[in-house]
Amino acid sequence: MDIAMNIALLAFLCGACLPALGQTGGDNQATFFMGRVKYSVNDGNDCGGVGEQLMRLVSRASTLKIQEERKVRLIDPELFETPFLFMNGHNDFVLTEAEIANLRTYFAHGGFLFASGCCSNPNFPKAWRREFGRVFPNETVKPIPYDHLIYRSFYKIERVRCLNEARDIKLEGLFSEGNLVAVMCEDGLCCAFSADNTCNEGKGVSPEDGQKLALNIAVFALTH
Repeated sequence: MDIAMNIALLAFLCGACLPALGQTGGDNQATFFMGRVKYSVNDGNDCGGVGEQLMRLVSRASTLKIQEERKVRLIDPELFETPFLFMNGHNDFVLTEAEIANLRTYFAHGGFLFASGCCSNPNFPKAWRREFGRVFPNETVKPIPYDHLIYRSFYKIERVRCLNEARDIKLEGLFSEGNLVAVMCEDGLCCAFSADNTCNEGKGVSPEDGQKLALNIAVFALTH
């Protein structure tokens, strides 16, 4: 199935109100599954439980039936059957030319990717900006301003403050022809809501803000 068709189906099921997310009538339920990207030397297994916690967030806020996460490499044919990808890590990484080419095709057909740096380690975000900046000519990863719809897709988020520094936290995104196709947060977003921020040692995003941002990202991906 074409990814764009899959996303459009999910958007139709979601409707305008999240309490009805995924309802199709009767006892039928739409399902939500996430592809966890296998990459680099440890297959993307850093902070292994955060993907499951993300899916539980979506489940609690909706009527979607949640499936187990699926592991997928960027060169696997299954990539194109997976409309929502999740990627996280601590360390530097380099993508192959084949992986970059597949991402280019994946995003062009409506796929969406959410990435989170683990434990506020700066090496993964730095690598992610560099590698995903290779996907589209003349497109670089850039901060997403607070007036973007992703900050209003479920919760209305006006501002996110860093816990340990006097600065605001903004998501960063990769755009293609004006469309947001990939989002990354460098500040341990998923660690914040999966382990009460213990992995971050009090840094980065608060657990409450982490949950709100992650749910907004998932809803945005499902409805756009």
